[in-house]
Amino acid sequence: MPFLRFLGLGAVAPRAEHPDDRGETETVRRIVAHLETLPPEQARLLAATAYLLARAANADFEISDAETSAMERILVEQGGLGEAQAVLVTEMAKVQARSFGETEDFLVAREFREAATPAQQAAVLRACYLVTTADDSISAAESAVLNEIANELDLRREEVAAIRAEFAAKVAGRELPPE
Repeated sequence: MPFLRFLGLGAVAPRAEHPDDRGETETVRRIVAHLETLPPEQARLLAATAYLLARAANADFEISDAETSAMERILVEQGGLGEAQAVLVTEMAKVQARSFGETEDFLVAREFREAATPAQQAAVLRACYLVTTADDSISAAESAVLNEIANELDLRREEVAAIRAEFAAKVAGRELPPE
């Protein structure tokens, strides 16, 4: 399950079922089916990434237009997708996160963790923070989901703290003293 797909590399014909796909979740398969122009491993990582972004955005049970735009922008800039593909992947991930949320959350995070490098995992957590701050603050519910994602990705504590510190000013209810 590769993050290389997330990077938008190459084109491959639709893949056949493979015995190693047993760990692949139905949510990721649905999104991958729409990304057949990408190599299968890259598509699975991209699908898992999109789902994790949508999961973060949906933490407060509402995905704003600003969060949707942030997801699309991340998929274009970091995922290498064209704008139309990014819109499609974002909308599909939003539907999946809203429909299958709690059932799929851990499974998709585990699939991503097993396929991605530590740097890719950190990049996705940072992207989740970017999505949740698209409306200029991180709610308590969003903060809790971000912590869950970080734990499920099994990132080093120091790395999570560094990413969290980048967004400290955006945490709702946290007043920073004037400089």
